[in-house]
Amino acid sequence: MKEFIEFIAKHLVDDPDSVVVEQSSPDEKTVELTLKVGPDDVGKVIGKQGKTASAMRILLTAIAAKDGKRAMLKILD
Repeated sequence: MKEFIEFIAKHLVDDPDSVVVEQSSPDEKTVELTLKVGPDDVGKVIGKQGKTASAMRILLTAIAAKDGKRAMLKILD
């Protein structure tokens, strides 16, 4: 899951080296991913009216459901 979000984010931004994805597990059924990008690229990851971020969250939810888990994506400014 972490690699998937990292792959998508690196292809959306101008500075792929600034993309950092951190993964944590508050409990055994939940995966929490935190996405950090450069200050100039935050808008590209979020998209117009949040549609790009929403699409990333939907895909992440589908991948997590295959493993029987719940996934959350946070995008930091």
